[in-house]
Amino acid sequence: MKEWIALNMTPGVGPRAATKLLERFGSADAVFHARRTELESLRMRPETIESIIKREFEEKAGTELERVKAFGGDILILDDGSYPSLLREIADPPITLYVRGNWQACFERPGVAVIGSRMCSTYGENASEMLARDLASRGICVISGLARGIDTAAHRGAMRGGGKTVAVLGTGIDGVYPKENTRLVREILDSGGAVVSQFPLGTPPLKDNFPYRNRIISGLSLGVLIIEATEKSGSLITARLATEQNREVMAVPGNITSRNSVGTNYLIKAGAKLVQQWQDVVAELPSEVAASILPPKIDDAESKGNAVRAASAPSDLSGNERKIWGQLSADEPVHIDVLLESSGLSFGELNAALVALDIRDLIRVLPGKHYARRV
Repeated sequence: MKEWIALNMTPGVGPRAATKLLERFGSADAVFHARRTELESLRMRPETIESIIKREFEEKAGTELERVKAFGGDILILDDGSYPSLLREIADPPITLYVRGNWQACFERPGVAVIGSRMCSTYGENASEMLARDLASRGICVISGLARGIDTAAHRGAMRGGGKTVAVLGTGIDGVYPKENTRLVREILDSGGAVVSQFPLGTPPLKDNFPYRNRIISGLSLGVLIIEATEKSGSLITARLATEQNREVMAVPGNITSRNSVGTNYLIKAGAKLVQQWQDVVAELPSEVAASILPPKIDDAESKGNAVRAASAPSDLSGNERKIWGQLSADEPVHIDVLLESSGLSFGELNAALVALDIRDLIRVLPGKHYARRV
């Protein structure tokens, strides 16, 4: 165990270099017993070779494991039976995986990644939360990257569905980026989810870390669902990685005039599965997984009836609450001034109706005194 941790901590040894070393020497322990000439033949960086020869991180590895255990986490190594089998299949998998939370239960479930733009629209946020909720409630583990926007909505949606979610970090498991999601991490862990990273404790959120994080997101998943992505979005890189890893790539279509939809609409044109509802996602998963989740087919009339009922207002709303509900949609937020003018209510009546709807979790309260229906 310590040799694997030490190798992962060695400067210049990323997943690709680690794979090269393991293919040549067979195990992490054998790497640290290699001769200098053998390491030089692999064209490793001089400082990396020096660190391996001197076994600089052997003692630190023992301390690292103790600190992780004290933090309530664990470290999985590549040749351990607990290491996620899907992740082991990818090219150059991380040789160590730092985990915290109920990772066993999360990795036992089929996983789908839900990712997208940090600067997302209300439409994108709603779609992410709705699809993650619907998938998680049916036993799918929702995997995402804890970023602002779509990722955050996906984690929250999975918890709202009573399911499992895994946050893959670009920092050590003792860090949270962005800081504003510190509470979200606690909620993920409290709900039986997990946080995962390939990086040692104390690793800051360096820009170069996130492509590695994205490889793990797609590597842990049977498929990757992208919800809103700009033309140069990192989510498109994850989609490419997913394709290389033989994972399904799916996308939610967006407004053709929105820059946030350029990436997802391009993916659909290039062959990604167009997703409108959770059934579209599950249908792309391995047949044994899909068969255990998908309901029997229903006719179009029944399907349309279900959609109408889902969009209908709850029957027990008061007159004022029903009036406000009718002014709101799930996709376009409405400012309180617009509601005040269109409803004909006094400010006190409007505020009371909004509070009542919020308490029942029927609406979303957005920045700048905007409101939208909760999907």
